[in-house]
Amino acid sequence: MSKNEKVNYSTPSGFPEFLPTEKRLEVYLLDTIRKVYESYGFTPIETPAVERLEVLQAKGNQGDNIIYGLSPILPPTRQAEKDEAEKDKKHDDSGTEARALKFDQTVPLAAYIARNLNNLTFPFARYQMDMVFRGERAKDGRFRQFRQCDIDVIGRKELSLLYDAQMPAIITEIFTAINIGEFKIRINNRKILTGFFQSVGVADQDIKTCINIIDTLEKVGEKKVKSELEKIGMSAENSQRIIEFIQINGSTTEMLDKLQHLAQTIPQAEIFQLGVEELTTVIKGVQDLGVPENRFCIDLSIARGLNYYTGTVYETTLIGHESLGSICSGGRYEELVGIFLGEKMPGVGISIGLTRLISRLLKADILKPLPPTPAQVMVLNLEADLMSVYLRVSQQLRKQGLNVITNFETRPLGKQFQQAEKQQIPFCVVIGSNEAANNIAGLKDIRTRTQIQVPIDELAQTIITGL
Repeated sequence: MSKNEKVNYSTPSGFPEFLPTEKRLEVYLLDTIRKVYESYGFTPIETPAVERLEVLQAKGNQGDNIIYGLSPILPPTRQAEKDEAEKDKKHDDSGTEARALKFDQTVPLAAYIARNLNNLTFPFARYQMDMVFRGERAKDGRFRQFRQCDIDVIGRKELSLLYDAQMPAIITEIFTAINIGEFKIRINNRKILTGFFQSVGVADQDIKTCINIIDTLEKVGEKKVKSELEKIGMSAENSQRIIEFIQINGSTTEMLDKLQHLAQTIPQAEIFQLGVEELTTVIKGVQDLGVPENRFCIDLSIARGLNYYTGTVYETTLIGHESLGSICSGGRYEELVGIFLGEKMPGVGISIGLTRLISRLLKADILKPLPPTPAQVMVLNLEADLMSVYLRVSQQLRKQGLNVITNFETRPLGKQFQQAEKQQIPFCVVIGSNEAANNIAGLKDIRTRTQIQVPIDELAQTIITGL
């Protein structure tokens, strides 16, 4: 590249970059989510951004996701080494082993458990808030790099359904804490869907396809769903029965009663009945955990199109903003995590796509960016000779738990106030030679534009009271 050639320094499409106001909002949300996760005993882990490609693709793990592969790019000065290596067919591990960026947290979790099996205690409850990467087409609310906030509980051989019941309690605490408005956690069980499809004559090999079709109901509408069902051989009558089934509604008690009644009347009801029993256990657990009745419901249209879900499934919708889609989803699976060990390791988990969620909520004006700095106080610089006083006062305030910016450059007072206002810093401390001699400070509230005199020893408490 020549010296005069311009470099395109814009971010690649689909790779978001936050301003400080947005990044501070993300940090706040991460802290809120982390606090709730840890209150239920989940422990943090972090897996590498890069996994062996064979891990990400093992046993169909990749699904429909487009993976970003990695390969080393040698500088021109070392191109000869690359040519020689290719000529001699001498490949070292660092240069030629197929690697790729992880596209979710669950497949790396399975590999993590396999690598660390003897050092973990089960049930193993972990949370991860890592970046993941997908090569999908970038568009509004869809990114190629994004942060997922996942929790999963993994058991060996078996896992109590009460872990499924905990998930709605956790979702409720998170979204109540971040105060984004009314939301509803919609709960279902895949066995109920499987059992009902069997009862209307759907062949076993077509059940997953049927589940995927009804999972699109909200996006494409009833007419399109019927058309897709009929394409795989469903009669118009049975397609209508499926639509009517997934549209059954009522309170949780009414829904469970209706499902129990159906279990007594439909043919081949064993799997259906098992799903109803599991759902009943989960709903009772959700109620025992104190989740308000207006925060959750049974919704038979919730299917979660991913094929690895086997039991409980969840989707969370923001009331009045349903177009945003699910803001938190997940469910139970039986085979996904144990694939590398060859044993049954059932799990249940949920995921919050935080980057997408922030983008959507900001655009909908549901969340507001935070101030560009965490500073609550700015200590102004009136006289260079008083810098030792400014530094001492700044440290005193920090020791009282306040976030402080100290101005090191002497500038006109008005400019310093403008700086504080632009950064949304609530208070400015003003100390000139007279104030320093009398051990007092001027304290200006930028929000109200009022200023008072305060003894320096009382400065921190006065600011804390006023925040």
